[in-house]
Amino acid sequence: MAVVAVIGAGKLGGALARRALAAGHTVSVAGRTDGTAFRERVARTVPGARASSVEVALQGADLVVLALPLGEHRRLDPTLLASHVVVDAMNDWTTGPASGAGTAAEDSSLRVQRDLPGAHVVKAFNHIGYHDLDDEPLHGASPRRALAVAGDDRAAARRVADLVESLGFDAVDAGPLARGAGFAVGTPAFAAPRTATELGALLTSARRGLLVAA
Repeated sequence: MAVVAVIGAGKLGGALARRALAAGHTVSVAGRTDGTAFRERVARTVPGARASSVEVALQGADLVVLALPLGEHRRLDPTLLASHVVVDAMNDWTTGPASGAGTAAEDSSLRVQRDLPGAHVVKAFNHIGYHDLDDEPLHGASPRRALAVAGDDRAAARRVADLVESLGFDAVDAGPLARGAGFAVGTPAFAAPRTATELGALLTSARRGLLVAA
């Protein structure tokens, strides 16, 4: 089991934290402040998780999940995230295929990696809704829902894939971080439940489309 630090106590962060706890992981939830109101909120919405500051949550964390509105990660000190495996669960809701998003150069996770140069950024959990994280069975589903994982650091991507699998999903390796564009907002792979075979086919199709566009 892993030590997971979830940065962001909103709907997605809370759902990820609850599911990780149910799977047996040790979970910290961090926000901008670790004051009384925040601690009470975490105790109410994610019982069993430790509420803390970002600095404390990162201490000893095996995996760090960014469950924030895109851009809020820039408020974090990038030096604190250096050397960490950082799961980017954020989405760019301001763009879509019609405006040119979905090309490798524009995928939001590439921007996150540039903003956090010392971190090992892996894109995952961005294409599942928080309600599905709460509702999907942790064990026993057949076939299981699949989630994509993309990262340049292959060892880091494998660790995130292991987390995905431990939470009751099939992990599909999408390849390097740029290929996260294949399951970004507005793509066929986004949001809709897919099996591993179905998701793999969609990612292959998206990759071919990116090559043609390039």
